[in-house]
Amino acid sequence: MNCIVAVDKNWGIGFQNRLLVSIPADMRFFRDTTVNKVVVMGRNTLESFPGGKPLKNRVNIVVTRDPSYRVPDAIVVHSVEEAAAKAAEYDTGDVYIIGGASIYRQFLEYCDVAYVTKVNMIYEADTFFPNLDEMPEWECTEMSEEQTYYDIEYFFAKYERK
Repeated sequence: MNCIVAVDKNWGIGFQNRLLVSIPADMRFFRDTTVNKVVVMGRNTLESFPGGKPLKNRVNIVVTRDPSYRVPDAIVVHSVEEAAAKAAEYDTGDVYIIGGASIYRQFLEYCDVAYVTKVNMIYEADTFFPNLDEMPEWECTEMSEEQTYYDIEYFFAKYERK
């Protein structure tokens, strides 16, 4: 499995169930990387999307503890194990964990590749991604040239499990 995330310098990913920053090239990278693939997310992440609707042209797996939760055009599961079993029905290279923080933490052990957009700023954040630079089992294997969007500097990085 893979995970895909945008982080600030403190590995912050969100504040009050919203992304910290919206960078068009990062959104394009996310879309191009995950289209026609499987995305696994928590209920709050799904509900943060426009209209609270699943992403188009993807298999959406939503993890929630609420046994009565339903959403059209998505597969709803109620545990990490159930989500992992459902994701195992697909090529693991086509499965992307897309958040939020709890889902990232719980699924990181299943992932071999992390696509990280590293934003060279610090934002007010209340949710964080694990700092892969501090985890000896992960190494940064690719880093793009510096990109800019107005005054925001960022990089596309690829981390792989050793």
